[in-house]
Amino acid sequence: MEALILVDLQHDFMPGGALGVPGGDEVLDVALEMSRRLQWVFATQDWHPAGHKSFASSHPGKQVGDSIKLNGLDQNLWPDHCVQGTRGAELVEPIAALPLAGIVRKGQDPEVDSYSGFFDNGRRHETELRAVLEERRLRKVIVMGLATDFCVKATALDAIACGFEVSLLVPGCRAVNLRPDDGAQAIQQMEAAGITLLHELPN
Repeated sequence: MEALILVDLQHDFMPGGALGVPGGDEVLDVALEMSRRLQWVFATQDWHPAGHKSFASSHPGKQVGDSIKLNGLDQNLWPDHCVQGTRGAELVEPIAALPLAGIVRKGQDPEVDSYSGFFDNGRRHETELRAVLEERRLRKVIVMGLATDFCVKATALDAIACGFEVSLLVPGCRAVNLRPDDGAQAIQQMEAAGITLLHELPN
């Protein structure tokens, strides 16, 4: 059995959102088509409290794009985004309307960021995602969503580290690209870790 993991398809990551990913809306048709093909579909949801320490606004004198040490971890500083209870944090309507098997919220600890759907960035706390997949004997996962170079990469790498067979649906991903080749490098990293790259929708 195979599961689909839709990473962070939320308003704030869509073009025009607080942390809009270029072309982010282009993956929605892929997500909807894949959700019709697979029984088990899970979504991750960035779900930050106001004042999260990953926000540049929480650090006077710092700007979006600056890098700091946050509790011993390298941290990119972001604009305020996906704040709990705001429209920006909601899954976009076509995804919210799906019969999802589960929604995994992440980023709730104000002291550490959480790119992955499985663990926070410090690997101090684990979400319910691994247990839910294992409980349903879902050993294969297809990962897609936003953004290739951050939350998609982290989720896919953690999935394979947890022992799942992982595929990346490349047409279903878009990158932030803080540097122009970040997305391409992230895909190379995932392939090097043993993740299968799918360049078209599987039959």
